[in-house]
Amino acid sequence: MNQKMLEKYADVLVKVGVNVQEGDSIQLHSDTESLPLAREIVRLCWRYGAKNVITKISDNDMALAKYDEAKEESLGFFPSFEADYREAMLKEKYHRIFISSPSLDLFADVDQKKIETVQRAALVATQHLDKYMDAGDIKWVGGACPTVRWAKELFPELSEDEALQKLWDTVFKICRVDAKDPVAAWKAHDEVLKLREKWLDEQSFAYLRYEGPGTDLTVYLADQHKWIGGSSDTPDGISYMANIPTEELFTTPHALKVDGTVRSTKPLSVMGKIVEDFGFTFKDGVVVDYEAKKNKEVLDALLGIDEGAKRLGEVALVPDSSPVSRSEILFKTTLYDENASCHFALGSAYAEAVKDGAKLTEEQRIALGSNKSMIHIDFMVGGPELDITGVKKDGTKVPVLSAGEWAFTV
Repeated sequence: MNQKMLEKYADVLVKVGVNVQEGDSIQLHSDTESLPLAREIVRLCWRYGAKNVITKISDNDMALAKYDEAKEESLGFFPSFEADYREAMLKEKYHRIFISSPSLDLFADVDQKKIETVQRAALVATQHLDKYMDAGDIKWVGGACPTVRWAKELFPELSEDEALQKLWDTVFKICRVDAKDPVAAWKAHDEVLKLREKWLDEQSFAYLRYEGPGTDLTVYLADQHKWIGGSSDTPDGISYMANIPTEELFTTPHALKVDGTVRSTKPLSVMGKIVEDFGFTFKDGVVVDYEAKKNKEVLDALLGIDEGAKRLGEVALVPDSSPVSRSEILFKTTLYDENASCHFALGSAYAEAVKDGAKLTEEQRIALGSNKSMIHIDFMVGGPELDITGVKKDGTKVPVLSAGEWAFTV
């Protein structure tokens, strides 16, 4: 791994991603495997004038130790002071950077009930904090750090050193770090996404029709839905890019108006396990049937979190020719795979994906069709055989994606 390229990658995450401004307070979430990148991020946050930088570091072995050794009553315990601490940071507008190496199937051998118990306890204890993110004034970005474990999973035929170098090179390319001026490259990419966002908003589709292998789905869009592509803006007008990379345009489906079947086109890495070859059947917005060839119990747990977990909270469009897709690599992590493929999310909708959503109450957004849940789990449905048609209120049909590619120009 080239140190200069690592520094450029950190700069993209800090300057394009969370867009650190002088006087900002930052919290960095990382893991022990991502420390080389995390160190550069912290250095740059200070350099760009951060008022304070707090780091929170996790470790895979310590996470596994809890499942291996903790008593049952400890698994369901989440300290109230931890939720209070998170709320205090949100009140103080600590912007958030999330950097990690993909966990893949880290918890493959852990009892699913234990994982569900731990995650439910955390979700219940912190669900009241969603309102701070919904307000839109907390900037955040997520990024991934290549590691030997991840690299060998993707390139098992290579030596550890070769696999890791290939993964770093791939990440740098997909994240535009290899450009002469990465920040300028991201600005140009953002401008194109904004043109597509404008076109989609102008269509004001009533619903979208999805047709592909195993997929025959009608998805109505929420009233006053708003498409989001590329950067977001705080109420003060400061832009940030919530994910690096990002290729998607997303909006809010109507939680009560989704019907038909949908089939995944990529595995889903969630709860430390990988769910493979799965699909859902929806009726009146609710999942009424589902299946998976591997780790179906993970879907059992997800859909049982709360009522909103059985409904959609996001619909996202990504062309099959995106840079992530062109790499022809199945990354086995949502951050990358969702930017290679059209996808949906089970669970909560984003406030910004309805018009003036940050100014509306949760109840007002729900009345428009937004979903509410303790989870937000993306799953991929795109590919070269997917067609998506937008249908307007007067019945006019407009091709949006044809054979996985944009069917309109901007």
